[in-house]
Amino acid sequence: MRIFLDLIAIAACGGAGALLAWLVVSALGWTGVGGAMAMAATGMLAATLFWVIGVALLRGLGLLK
Repeated sequence: MRIFLDLIAIAACGGAGALLAWLVVSALGWTGVGGAMAMAATGMLAATLFWVIGVALLRGLGLLK
């Protein structure tokens, strides 16, 4: 069950990171290869930050060891 929840969390953080990256790159008006590279880097950074924030929050609430 734990692995299933981890996979759901990874997918959720990845999706949220991709959405945030798309919004940022679109707002800046970047297109083409440069926009794609910026979106990939921003999405990975955002997904990692969402994961770290989620783990810290769940540990703070005592739901994770």
